[in-house]
Amino acid sequence: MKKRILGDSGLEVSAIGLGCMGLTRGWGPAAGTDEAVKLIRAAVERGVTFFDTAESYGEANEKIVGEALAPVRDQVVIATKFGWKDGAFTAGRDSRPERIRFVAEQSLKRLKTDRIDLFYQHRVDPKIPIEDVAGAVGKLIAEGKVKNFGLCEAGEEVIRRAQAVQPVSALQSEYSLWWREPEQSVLPTLEELGIGFVPYSPLGKGFLTGAITEDTTFERNDWRNTLPRFAPEARKVNLALIELLGEIADAKRATRAQIALAWLLAQKPWIAPIPGTTKVHRLDENAGADRVELTPDDRARIEAAVAKIQIQGARYTVQQLEAIDL
Repeated sequence: MKKRILGDSGLEVSAIGLGCMGLTRGWGPAAGTDEAVKLIRAAVERGVTFFDTAESYGEANEKIVGEALAPVRDQVVIATKFGWKDGAFTAGRDSRPERIRFVAEQSLKRLKTDRIDLFYQHRVDPKIPIEDVAGAVGKLIAEGKVKNFGLCEAGEEVIRRAQAVQPVSALQSEYSLWWREPEQSVLPTLEELGIGFVPYSPLGKGFLTGAITEDTTFERNDWRNTLPRFAPEARKVNLALIELLGEIADAKRATRAQIALAWLLAQKPWIAPIPGTTKVHRLDENAGADRVELTPDDRARIEAAVAKIQIQGARYTVQQLEAIDL
């Protein structure tokens, strides 16, 4: 798989990474430990070198990532995150410097490593100045326990303030063909400052794969049951986007998911999406997006197609937005 550099940081990652949250929570039944370890190692075999986890995904998630990657630790990049009280995103934010250090020490143990390659603040904490957060991570970097500092879902002002204290290597935010807000709010700033961009949910939480219809039912513990954009009536309207993606994918002899990922890769050379999956055949599909070349005409056709579609349903409910500070 091709490699990319996240901005000016020098941090080299595979063009397509692996988001590991879904291995233990969020999208239905968790994968078994052995199954999850095998999936991560299968990703390595396919050239994936960029793996994303977080304290809030549960201790098991970081332990799985650590176990799976221990044999190839020096060949991969591991990203994890801090920023929630007691590690639970439902408990509120906590980015006090002492908490950041505690999370780093615990993550190092669970990941079975001596350094975290990319340490993100999972969400901005309005009670803690971002300068204090950046300074705390900067101390961990000076000690060699962390290699790079990242932010998640941060706006331009916070990014600039953090950058003034400790260089930010990457911003992780949601970005895909059906959520393009970052193009206006942060991409110009990232380009100016030389910061890489890591889109999460690059496949629209699975919708852009074409595998979800208006009649699809999700497991009881699947987060999509609570998202307005996944209500049956919204899905029915949004399937028009999937039909258009299908036409483009057929012409390129690719899948809808591959077109969606290839489109992201074509936006900027310092963008590296992290689709998640629990299935090897989806892993193969996602990794194959690296080989899909979109010409300027292809991109223009995609833009024209997307412009015809009015996506229905909010990304999150008001209560969810308040809870996770988006």
